[in-house]
Amino acid sequence: MNANTIPRRDFLKHTAGALALVLFSPVCLGETKPLRFSGWGSADRARITNEAFALFEAAHPDIRVEAVFTDWLDYWLRLSTLVALGDTPDLIQMDYRYLEEYARSRVIEPLDPFLGDLLDIDSFGTHNIDSCRIDGRLYGVNLGINATAAFIDRKRWLEAEVEPPAIGESWQTFHDKCVHFAVGTPREHYYPTMDASGLESAFEAWLLQQGKSLYKPHGQLGFEAADATAWFDFWAELRAKRACVPVDIQILFRNSVETSPLTLGYSAMDFAHSNMMLNYQQQIDRPLGITACPVTPGGRPGHYYKPSQMLSVAAGLDAERQRRTVELANFLVMDPAAVKVLGVDRGIPASSEMRMQLAPTLDDVGRATLTYIDDLEPYVGPLPPVPPSGAGEIAIVLQRISHEIGYGVSSTLQGGRQLVEEAEAILTR
Repeated sequence: MNANTIPRRDFLKHTAGALALVLFSPVCLGETKPLRFSGWGSADRARITNEAFALFEAAHPDIRVEAVFTDWLDYWLRLSTLVALGDTPDLIQMDYRYLEEYARSRVIEPLDPFLGDLLDIDSFGTHNIDSCRIDGRLYGVNLGINATAAFIDRKRWLEAEVEPPAIGESWQTFHDKCVHFAVGTPREHYYPTMDASGLESAFEAWLLQQGKSLYKPHGQLGFEAADATAWFDFWAELRAKRACVPVDIQILFRNSVETSPLTLGYSAMDFAHSNMMLNYQQQIDRPLGITACPVTPGGRPGHYYKPSQMLSVAAGLDAERQRRTVELANFLVMDPAAVKVLGVDRGIPASSEMRMQLAPTLDDVGRATLTYIDDLEPYVGPLPPVPPSGAGEIAIVLQRISHEIGYGVSSTLQGGRQLVEEAEAILTR
């Protein structure tokens, strides 16, 4: 993806509403090259992150930050290309799914030597630090805590004379409510929910409740073809009853808020992650509610608290550049002004100290996100193992197969078998 250089102050003017966002700050004074940051997210995320960078630059007049933002799908392709070209950004917005892959490939640097010094994150607590470790070594700085969630257009549900889905309700209850919505809504070409059959996070919640998982501790697949088929069957039945969006709408979704069925006006509910509530609410002029994935009666917890994103430092930087990059990472998570600017866009702050300072400043959406994380606790289990290398590719395979089933190219039985076959082939490469 090509990047155009523009001043920070012109960022919003040039990129409002864009799916791919590119922003470069001014070239720094002297010969020192700016620190390069790479991230994904919406226009608003780019804006607030940029404001935090401006605060860092004000506190460090000799340092400038150059940032590039893209959407989720383009991000990983662009990042892998830069790595292959030997042009890795200094500070990388990292996802839990990809952490092991980039750590094992030695693309990112262990941060343990900086703990207690440039990286002053004791207030994170052991769990929120250890969630970013691979083989006992720290490869990321937790940017925020989140969990799988669903966002609900309550007005549209009540309009269909159906009580919106709530935390703790079963998959069967969710199914029945969606069917009743499909019958009761007065709107044409409007549906109760997205088709989440191709969404890794929702599939994982389903699996965990069955005592299965996406992956086992040593990287093997944690489910069988029959598990995937049962998942595809659930959503195929909803599609047949017009109780979720059809595939020609779902295929528009590019794992971004802007392209989701809820944002595009096709559904009254989307599955996502809790930290994304603000982004969804900014796209929709009606108040949204937040709830959890449905549960399996008598099953295990399907949710867990995880680092929504992390900050990782590129390997191979010279000592001074490495120190400055770690300073920037620490600033974003531990400077009160920066944390206030970033809010809960990337999740609830991992630092208990920063959470206490941030809570009184939150708006209704921020408070709803915080409350959801608290209310979810009875349905939360342990953090699963870090996904193995290839997990990101498998997530794309899941999405593709769900589309093929939706179009009738594959049956749910064939899709379940195909998912396992392709996933195992990726894991054994």
